[in-house]
Amino acid sequence: MSSASVASEWQLLYNRYYRKPEIYQMRWSRMDLRRHRVAAAPFGGPIAAIRDDSKIVQLLAESARRRLLLFTSSGEPIASAAWDKPGGRLVGMSWTDNLNLVCVVQDGTVYRFDVRAEAVGAPFNMGKECFEEGVSECVFWGGGLACLTEGFKVFCVADLEAPRPVKLADPGLTEYPLCLAVIEPQYTMSGNVEVLLGAADGGVVMVEEEGVQRAGEGAVVGPLQRMAVSRNGKLLASYTHDGKLQVLSTDFSRVIFEYDCEADENLRLIRSSLPEAVEACIDAAGHEFDDSRQITLLRAASYGQAFCSQFQRDRIQEMCKTLRVLNAVRNPEIGIPLSIQQYKLLTAPVLIGRLINSHQHLVALRISEYLNLNQEVVVMHWACAKITNSLAIPDADLLAILLDKLKLCKGISYAAVAAHADSSGRRKLAAMLVDHEPLSSKQVPLLLSIGEEDMALTKAIESGDTDLVYLVLFHIWQKKPPLEFFGMIQAKPLARDLFIAYARYHKREFLKDFFLSSGQLQDVALLLLKESWELDRNPMATRGTPLHGPRIKLIEQAQNLFSDTKEHAFEAKACEEHAKLLRLQHELEVSTKQPIFVGTSVSDTIRTCIVLGNHRAAMKVRSEFKVPEKRWYWLKVFALSTIRDWDALEKFSKEKRPPVGYRPFIDVCIDADEKAEAVKYIQKLPDAEEKAECYARIGMAKEAAEAAAQAKDKELFNRLKLMFPQNAAAATIFDTLRDRLSFQAIS
Repeated sequence: MSSASVASEWQLLYNRYYRKPEIYQMRWSRMDLRRHRVAAAPFGGPIAAIRDDSKIVQLLAESARRRLLLFTSSGEPIASAAWDKPGGRLVGMSWTDNLNLVCVVQDGTVYRFDVRAEAVGAPFNMGKECFEEGVSECVFWGGGLACLTEGFKVFCVADLEAPRPVKLADPGLTEYPLCLAVIEPQYTMSGNVEVLLGAADGGVVMVEEEGVQRAGEGAVVGPLQRMAVSRNGKLLASYTHDGKLQVLSTDFSRVIFEYDCEADENLRLIRSSLPEAVEACIDAAGHEFDDSRQITLLRAASYGQAFCSQFQRDRIQEMCKTLRVLNAVRNPEIGIPLSIQQYKLLTAPVLIGRLINSHQHLVALRISEYLNLNQEVVVMHWACAKITNSLAIPDADLLAILLDKLKLCKGISYAAVAAHADSSGRRKLAAMLVDHEPLSSKQVPLLLSIGEEDMALTKAIESGDTDLVYLVLFHIWQKKPPLEFFGMIQAKPLARDLFIAYARYHKREFLKDFFLSSGQLQDVALLLLKESWELDRNPMATRGTPLHGPRIKLIEQAQNLFSDTKEHAFEAKACEEHAKLLRLQHELEVSTKQPIFVGTSVSDTIRTCIVLGNHRAAMKVRSEFKVPEKRWYWLKVFALSTIRDWDALEKFSKEKRPPVGYRPFIDVCIDADEKAEAVKYIQKLPDAEEKAECYARIGMAKEAAEAAAQAKDKELFNRLKLMFPQNAAAATIFDTLRDRLSFQAIS
């Protein structure tokens, strides 16, 4: 090699010569670094690469799944692993000093891998604010990392082996910084991490845990586009907005040197119209069909954008996303050569619909996923098409294929797919599909439509939704014979109880059939009794012959049903007595021509007969229903007092010694304010104390005192005296007799 060629490899930078020799011809194949994020470990360590999801990639050009690839420095593959980590896009990755690969995703989650692409420890998160605001950029050093959120907050972890995220002081930025770098803790005066942010308005903001300070006011010229700290932490290299490479001390006390870079002469010529030029490159890339030219134009726009501080940061990203979709559908296998104007007019959802209709489901799904559109439409159409075109595949095998894809969409309607299967003549497959539908409101009606009534009833009961249970009950009720319907609900308590609750008010005859079919005779009898009670409110129920009146017939039917069960002998006897009473009452109403008997009790019937003077009828009722003698006396006493027939009452008291005593006679007379009549019966009281109290009740103090004296009870005198609080004469009588009683006792 000639000395001239050797010398040409070296380039002068400030006062040093540098060269970049090629060490290896990389041994990887089909590796386009332009489409990947790459992290090379220091000291000749491994290289990590993962496809950059912000770059244009033809969907059919390579696998849709991203993979983490690890190589030696010569490009020899070491290991690979599927990249399916949640948390959003990959923000940054780097190797630590102990050769652990650190990857940070958008929600602040940090993953670590060893050189075999195996996870190291559990992932951790940079904190709640990072999760909420999202990480936009991060920078690494030997054993730690610092990250910047979309809300301009700075967080750092000083030791990745024992991660403890720390929030640094608020930098107070209103615009996104153009670049950032880190001075490691061992090179700072405070011993803490210092993060340098290149502010958009020029200068540098130095952020640490304790505070924030502006730096480089006199040394830094204009906004910095890139920054890098030397390994010893003493020097800071920066690339300025006007194309100068500037090296300063990290305390910004002096400028080491400035170097005017030669890759921007053209930019200087068009600086005034640079934003328009960048926009023109982006627009031209959108109108270009050749992907290599698209890349060239977008690279030019990206390069120019670095010198336009006010240019929209996401403009290129949006165009890349659009071109990625267009290039995918322009592929000859798809054959939809849309221009960008046509795409904007057509809109992405319509394009996806066209892909679906042409059965390009995979591309449609990938585009939907990439554009954050609803994937359910694609998966649903694919599932229905798969069912239609897979008649030769057994139901169980086809179900497994469908479920593998349907689970991609959490809210997808399995019921809708099952409905399509049913309409395609695959009812068994439909039943298996609908079993996976999480929404009972969709699941149950479909089960009914495919004839799976029993399963529909089970699912409705499991849902706890009574409206759904009633829906199934009414469907089966109309469709099945009664006995089959009864059999279906008998073993399901909730369905049975809901049916009974409804039929008890709206379908009572049908409910009787249900109870009879299950041998619940007592329940049928209770229904009949309820009907008889309802007839009691209807005045028409008392018309007709006593043996064939509507109420009597219902009660007799209930009696017969109760008689068929040994456990309900009392109820049967009660129904018999009730029917007999109604017949007798009906006869009384016919004979007296007064509708006042039916529906009353035995006691009321007797009392009414006596009041009406029909003593023969009263005796008949007493005899028919074996009314006890004491009860008979009470009823007759009160009935005679009601009509104030005191002669009849006295005659009744003399028939024989009353089994209830004379107290009822006294009470009714006193209540009717007939003191003279009451005295007749008080005189007959055998008990002196009771006689004294009754005299006192009608105000006869002397007679009460004399009776009390017969009882020889001093306490009785005191009680009786209290019954005459305003009567001094009565009090004197009680005191005199009480004192006399006391004197006799002493003697």
